Formats: sequence, C-alpha cells, structure tokens
Amino acid sequence: MSREPLLQVRDLSVAFRTEGRDILALDRASFTLEKGRTLALVGESGSGKSVTALSIMQLLPYPAASHPSGSITFAGQELMGADETALRKVRGNRISMVFQEPMTSLNPLHPILRQVGEILELHKGYRGAQVQTRVLELLDLVGLRKAQARLAAYPHELSGGERQRVMIAMALANEPDLFIADEPTTALDVTVQAQILELLQRLQKQLGMAMLLITHDLGIVRKMADDVCVMLGGKIIEAGPVQQVFAQPHEDYTRHLIDSEPKGRPHTVAVDAPVVLQADDVKVWFPLKRRLFSREQHYIKAVDGISLHVRAGETLGIVGESGSGKTTLGLALLRLIASQGSIVYGGKPIDGLNSQQMRPLRKDMQIVFQDPYGSLSPRLSVGQIIAEGLQVHGTRLSAQEQRRIVANALTEVGLDPATQDRYPHEFSGGQRQRIAIARAMALQPRLVVLDEPTSALDMTVQAQIVDLLRDLQARHGLAYLFISHDLKVVRAMANQVIVMQAGRVVEHGDADTIFDHPQTDYTKALMAAAFALEATHTEAVRV
Repeated sequence: MSREPLLQVRDLSVAFRTEGRDILALDRASFTLEKGRTLALVGESGSGKSVTALSIMQLLPYPAASHPSGSITFAGQELMGADETALRKVRGNRISMVFQEPMTSLNPLHPILRQVGEILELHKGYRGAQVQTRVLELLDLVGLRKAQARLAAYPHELSGGERQRVMIAMALANEPDLFIADEPTTALDVTVQAQILELLQRLQKQLGMAMLLITHDLGIVRKMADDVCVMLGGKIIEAGPVQQVFAQPHEDYTRHLIDSEPKGRPHTVAVDAPVVLQADDVKVWFPLKRRLFSREQHYIKAVDGISLHVRAGETLGIVGESGSGKTTLGLALLRLIASQGSIVYGGKPIDGLNSQQMRPLRKDMQIVFQDPYGSLSPRLSVGQIIAEGLQVHGTRLSAQEQRRIVANALTEVGLDPATQDRYPHEFSGGQRQRIAIARAMALQPRLVVLDEPTSALDMTVQAQIVDLLRDLQARHGLAYLFISHDLKVVRAMANQVIVMQAGRVVEHGDADTIFDHPQTDYTKALMAAAFALEATHTEAVRV
C-alpha cells in the first residue's frame, strides 16, 4: 500500500497581470513528493521553476499574480487560499526555503546571531541563552568554521559559501518536513559547491526531510535527486525517476538539455602567433588599517608576484576559488587598478602609464563582466550601449554609420540587428550576455578579459556562449583571459591554464596537462570537485 505523499501539487497554474492582461507563467503543473525523497525541477530560465516553489510557500506577489487553477496539499492541508495564520504555522516551520543569492536574502544590517535566532524566537519561543546555544548548534551542524566567533559577524564579512551555510542553518532551524532549495550552489566555487551538496545530503538523511531542488545544473540533479520534472515554457513536459529520464528521455527538449554541457576544445594557436600581453611579477597589495601605536604595516596580498603571457588567438584560463585573486589580476592587467610589476601590451610597457596615456589603448583592451543584468545600463537602448564605446574613443562616425556598426556587432553575436532600439530588460540573460560581448567586439579589440561570462547562465546558454566566443576568436585572432570557477567551461575554452590560490599561482601550463595530470593537492581538489558529478553520471549510466 503506497504512502500518502507529503506534498501534492495538482493542475497548478500561475498568471501574472502585465499591462492589463494575464500572462501564464505556469500551466497546469502536477507532481508529488514523498517524505525523505528529493524531486528536482529543471529547465531554462523562465520555465516556471521558481514560480512553482514560491507558489508552494504562497509567497507570490498578490494580486499581481494569481492562480487560475490548481491545488497544493501539504501533509493533508490545502495551502491554496489558506489564511495568513495557517500559513505562518507552515512557513519556516514545516516548510523552509533557501534562495539562490544568499547576499540578497540575508539582512545586511543584522549580525548572524540575530538573523538565525529570529526564527527560533518566532516559531519556538526561545529566549536569551537558549537562542545562542541553539544557533551555535545549527552553525556547527552546517559546518561553519569558528561558529562562536561568527555570531557577531555581518553577511558582508562572510564568503559566499559561508553565507549559504548560514541560509541553510536558518532553513533547518525548525527541522522542517520539506526543504526547498532554489539554485543553492549557482554562485559558488566548485569546492564549496561540493561541500554544500554533501551537507544537504547528510542533513536530509539525518532529519528525514523531503527536498524540492530547483536547478539548471544537470550534474547536481544526477547526484542529488530521486525524481525529476523537466519544465519548458511553464509546463512539465517530462517526469520520472532521474536514472530513467536521463538514460531514455522521451522529449527532444530533455535530450537537448542533457547534451548541453560545453563541448569541444579551443582552436590550435599558430606557432608564430605574436604575444599580445606579457606580465612579470605583478603584485596588488591592499594595505590594512594600522593598529593604534603600531608601526608595522600589514597587507592583503590579493595578487602576489604573478607572471604570464597570452598570444593572439590564444585563451589563458585563470581558475581558483573565490578570493584567490582572479578578478583582481584581470583588472590589474588592464590597468584598471594600481599594481606593481611589469605589464607589456603589444610589445610596449604600459605599467607606468597614467589614465590619460592609457586611453588610446582602451579600445584594444576590452572586458566582459560576469553579470549580464548589472553590466548593461537599463536607461540606454541596446544600440546606445554598443555605440557608447565608439563615442568614448573618439570615433567620428555619422549616426547612420554607428547604426551599421551596431547592427554588424549584433549579427556577429547571433542577435537580430532590428532589436537595437530595445532595452536590456526586454532580453533574456543569455541575450544580454551576447549584447555585452557585442559591446566589446564593436571596438575590434585585440585582448578581451572575460570575467565569469557564463556563471549566471543556463547550461544550454553556456554552451552557446562558449561556441560564440570560440568562433569570434578564430575569426579575429583575439587573445582571451578567461576567468572562471567552472572548470568544464575552462576546459572547452582554454589553451593554457593558471591555477590561483590566495593571490599566487600554484600551477601553470598546457590546459590538457593541468586537467589530466594536476600536480598540486589544491589543483587535484579543484578537479575532483568539478568532475565528481560527471563521474557520478557515468557510473549511473553504466549501472
């Protein structure tokens, strides 16, 4: 006799009212979840995954959002239409949720003790020493180091992995029956990601809770989930046990998702390709505030004596955990922050140039940032964003000529040139990243720094961007500095790789050699964390 499911969702629809009409974001979704099991919702951005989770918690922005149909039953209780008193007994108590971005989910004005303790006070009635004792237990449970010292810390004083652990501690404070994790590892390094996934698995077994996992990373689904629902355009188009769905997918879209990891290898670099950028013993040290009466000056050595070179048509991958100095190194090489050491661009030293002297070189040295949502001005049209660089660098062009260059740049990155009068909010994340790339390419640079250009994107879009970048590099002989913590993407892009830890290079060499035969324990740990999920999938298919 089968058990009654803990969570049962039937024919759930969600509509958002926009400009006087209702747009369906979720269309008659149905699934069940039993206690102790993990169900994954997968699909591209906009497929309805997070809307489903927010509906379960009844956290959608009413009346802007409505439910044209559906039922959500949790432990026999109907949540659709339940009053606030009933929902307060469920939210944070029996159902808890961890959101995608811990920095925006935590209150920046309150220390960790207060934020975790507040849940215990509201739901358990804990007071005083009781609160601190239980908060310490929770922080120890999720593996936060030096928990006692972190009680008075604020969110900005913690790393991304530490903030996510705090969020998980808050979600587990009342030992919920259902744990909802919305992209819990998207912004984390591979080693931290592996730690968080291992933590969630351990806690699920320990507490016997059900888990609803929302992710676009199929490697995580293979490792974590028992069952999976594949979503497209607000509909569940395929569902079943993970092993069955991944081994024998019925839908073309599911097969497309499974095959969407970045593939291939970088183009071979010509033996006589000129060196575009060379750096020797580059240092970026940030002075710490001196203690009272102390003569000794201490520094944060963000970049500590790094040497490298990159040739035309070559990609140098820069990898390492958050805080290892990857982005700081990229900014220093572009002379966007002060540094010490020798930097030679195009055969000419640039480390001694001031901002005015650097200006003529700027058009040849471009950067594409990590966040396609934050790097484009919402007040400018796409055409204005791409043409801005042409105007800044003194290119005297007519309006008609500017539009022609913008149209060519958009076409080159796979976008319709007719969209140049639209604004960034009218594009998806992948399209926005293409716009950011078009902005850099419109100036016909020789060197491009790509700072985590795929980390905020779905797997299918990641593969498209990697193919695009390789194609542009082959056509224009571009030199890339590719900064990333996603080693699968780096392997598809990089000819050479440097591995950074605490501001220093711990390993440097040919990409295939680094990936296949890492020498240092740190590099081995990075590789093990990055490719463990892939190994798990291989074993599952073999079985």
